[in-house]
Amino acid sequence: MSPRTHLLIIDPQNDFCDTPEVRRPPGARAALPVAGADADMQRLAALIRAAGACVAQISVTLDSHQRLDIAHPTFWQHGDGAAVAPFTTITARQLRDGAFVPRDPAALPRALAYLEALEARGRYTLMVWPVHCEIGSWGHAVHAEVAAACADWQARHGGPLAWVRKGENPWTEHYSALLAEVPDDADPRTQLNRALLDDLDRADRILIAGEASSHCVRATTEHIVAHLAGGRPERITLITDCMSPVAGFAAEHDAFLAEMRAHGVALADSADVAGPAAGRLTTPIRGNCS
Repeated sequence: MSPRTHLLIIDPQNDFCDTPEVRRPPGARAALPVAGADADMQRLAALIRAAGACVAQISVTLDSHQRLDIAHPTFWQHGDGAAVAPFTTITARQLRDGAFVPRDPAALPRALAYLEALEARGRYTLMVWPVHCEIGSWGHAVHAEVAAACADWQARHGGPLAWVRKGENPWTEHYSALLAEVPDDADPRTQLNRALLDDLDRADRILIAGEASSHCVRATTEHIVAHLAGGRPERITLITDCMSPVAGFAAEHDAFLAEMRAHGVALADSADVAGPAAGRLTTPIRGNCS
């Protein structure tokens, strides 16, 4: 029986890609471009076209936000009423001290409860990102090369292509495709995505690519390793030349790769995964499929 390979593509969206202006619609600009992401996505598209016959399933996660979101500047202001710039961090203590406040005063109790719960988990401090991946926008759409490769893969091979949205709840950050940073008991979208976990757990090999390696790829992979019922992290391969970190977060990228390697996760580049050298990998996909 041929091994079953599941390709998980995390947030391959225009707002995260440093796509040259010549290949963008007039006036379109990425809100949160990751240096190298356009080249990452072109390599990923080439991998899908080269080795698609050996992939049984593709899942694509989509960061999906409203303009008014607790991690966007539209939610916040300084205590004196001044606007909050993107890439500002906000702590629960600063909120209690009045250094920052929600623009809607009625949101203060819930925002404070969120920041306290977030900090208690010890994973992140709230980051105010530029408005990005706004639902319905060009920035929310998938990088054109990856979208075309996925569409062609499904047409040629008839495999299941799943689209997984995350981040629609404006009251919690949602880096991981599997679980919001602070799940909302009243919103199943923020809770552990068992359907995606079950799909991944049926695979013999799990290939992971996407943006950004310092945040959403990292958080998703950490949750896969932690929650995959069947275990065996050695069946996971991170395609390292199909992901890049947010500027200023290279150390987080390096720490992520080191941590995953320590768990037994394989690291490879797209040429090794798709090409003749695939036999060196823990989870090759070329030469071992029907």
